[in-house]
Amino acid sequence: MTTHRIRVGIDVGGTFTDAVAVDATTLALLGQVKVPTSHHHEGGVAHGIVEALDRLLRQTGCAPDDVAFLAHGTTQATNALLEGDVATVGLLGIGKGPGAVLTRRLASLAKLELTPGKRLPLAYAHVADPDDLAAVRQAVAQVVEQGAQVLVASEPFAVDLPDGELAVLEAARPHGLPMTAAHEITSLYGLHKRTRTAVVNAAILPRMLATADLVDSSITKAGVTSPLMVMRCDGGVMSLDEMRRRPLLTVLSGPAAGVAGALMQERVSEGVFLETGGTSTDISVVRRGKVAVRHATILGKGSYLSALDVRTVGVGGGSMVRVAGGRVTAVGPRSAHIAGLPYACFASLDELRDARLATVRPMAGDPEDFAVIDAAGGRFALTMTCAANALGRVAEGDFARCDPEAARTALAPLARALGTDVAAAATQVLDAGCAQVRRTVETMISDYRLDEDTLVLVGGGGGAAAVTPHLAAGTGFEGRIARHSEVISPIGVALALVREQIERIVPGAGEEQILAVRAEAERAVIAQGAAPDGVEVEVTVDPQTSTVRAVATGATELRAQDRAHRADDAERLRAAAASLKADPSDVRVLAGTSAHTVYGAEVRRRLRGVRRPVRVVDADGVVRLHAPDARVETTTVARAPELLARLVREGTSYGDGGVRAPALRLLVGSRIADLSGVLEPQPLLALAAGELRTRGADEPVVAVVEARG
Repeated sequence: MTTHRIRVGIDVGGTFTDAVAVDATTLALLGQVKVPTSHHHEGGVAHGIVEALDRLLRQTGCAPDDVAFLAHGTTQATNALLEGDVATVGLLGIGKGPGAVLTRRLASLAKLELTPGKRLPLAYAHVADPDDLAAVRQAVAQVVEQGAQVLVASEPFAVDLPDGELAVLEAARPHGLPMTAAHEITSLYGLHKRTRTAVVNAAILPRMLATADLVDSSITKAGVTSPLMVMRCDGGVMSLDEMRRRPLLTVLSGPAAGVAGALMQERVSEGVFLETGGTSTDISVVRRGKVAVRHATILGKGSYLSALDVRTVGVGGGSMVRVAGGRVTAVGPRSAHIAGLPYACFASLDELRDARLATVRPMAGDPEDFAVIDAAGGRFALTMTCAANALGRVAEGDFARCDPEAARTALAPLARALGTDVAAAATQVLDAGCAQVRRTVETMISDYRLDEDTLVLVGGGGGAAAVTPHLAAGTGFEGRIARHSEVISPIGVALALVREQIERIVPGAGEEQILAVRAEAERAVIAQGAAPDGVEVEVTVDPQTSTVRAVATGATELRAQDRAHRADDAERLRAAAASLKADPSDVRVLAGTSAHTVYGAEVRRRLRGVRRPVRVVDADGVVRLHAPDARVETTTVARAPELLARLVREGTSYGDGGVRAPALRLLVGSRIADLSGVLEPQPLLALAAGELRTRGADEPVVAVVEARG
């Protein structure tokens, strides 16, 4: 019987539920199971979650008490919106005078289209005075009579003055319906977009509440005492109570789980993650050790939901080859799965006897140019996976690996039709499929200004070998398949950190307002179970939109690292050198704390001077901070104010774009305080002082400073 404490990640997909157990100390994968997703069981998806957990514990020899962390990701919210399976929302617009004009326009949200021909069910009623109890009750009764199953209250400027929204919901409480105030979902200005985000959240609220209750009770009955966490769409996890309040945060969480796995397991600090399934590839970005996030588009409209920036291309491992005029014209978007055909490369050589090339329409209305082979064993689809295996791009032991001879035999009829050999035919297939992916990858590299000298392409998902290796060869970028790529999503769920983002519109934000937003984000993750000593908060101030944003992350328990499993000096040096693309002999240790080591190198460029790239590596050998050209200074907490004031003063630029303080990160204790999002010198120094306030006077502090370009 093992004595491991484990972290469990469960990914609830549309067809299967995957679960993994990861050692809480070494983060090694200990076990993995797959069970059918139990949509139609009386216990709903909770039944499948518990079944997966039970099998996982038996496989690893662990007891429920050994579970230190349990989180699950679910597609339920996404599916509910895609399928139109939502509740009727009772929207209570509040306002009088000019405000009434604005709130009455919110009734147009009933035009939101869920699926072709099906609109979001919405009942609207207006409240002029939220303190008029009789009028409020009448408005509530009106939407309830129209079938409202959940309530939303929305008022102009409730972000700053929420009393009206809260009063309306308090009056509605006797109806016993789930309800929310728009200002609780987002604190950003923009009445229509804020209300739209709150309404969509409310539409899935009853269904998600029922699921949360079932999962919670089922996990408790299974004997697991660790809190149940839920995957968010921005790559972190949240408490079950937070999911009950804002289920919309689980929309698009599937791709977020995969990139979280790449970030935590694959130690990616700069790169592109490609999660390839049978039909499509989800593409996302890791920049300087953080996932790229933006406000999501939901139901074709903008929202205030901060979600992973994931872009989907209709090319996957099962995508079918298309041919015309003696050449490969395209790959996809139809896949073997949609066509109901097996992959040709997984057939036996006997089944592939007498194979002849044919073209078909996978679905009515499709062009008749999708390539298949008719052979002794029946009809088979020619796919990206077939081509990758034929070229030897699928490694031994990979989920998509087949007999290479079978793959070459399957592609032989295509090669004859193209007038070439099998290798050239397979290359044409992969070139056509990867061309679509490449365009999106290059766009994202440009959008996020990734460092092309250090970025890496990481493939995940069961179809990863069909895309990532060939794409890497074609672009010249380093590429690799993630370990255990077929379960990278549940691994990401198991390793994810508690995360919360607080956004406020604060014109001319000063030190006090910025520090208040930071403190609110920190309190939020601690309230959800993050260990206070390990919380890191990144603050960004956008002077153009007057937005103050704080993103806090933290683990539910500080990891008790066994020294035997820490990276030694040589391993950390190799990690830094690999990221710097430098020989280890050319890399120097610049500074360090108890948790991090700072490495640097010098890059001499003709006519452009010397660039000094820096990498910060943690005790596991993970590159946590990536700076292309930085200055590093070491001091103590007591002496830091004087040094930081000088560094900020010397690094601040003044021009047509306004004042721009240098990008500053501080290493202190186990934390990396990223203050690079603050452009004004005084608020920057105030935040730095806040990070150091509770530290001992002699504790070392490392400052990493970058000039703004």
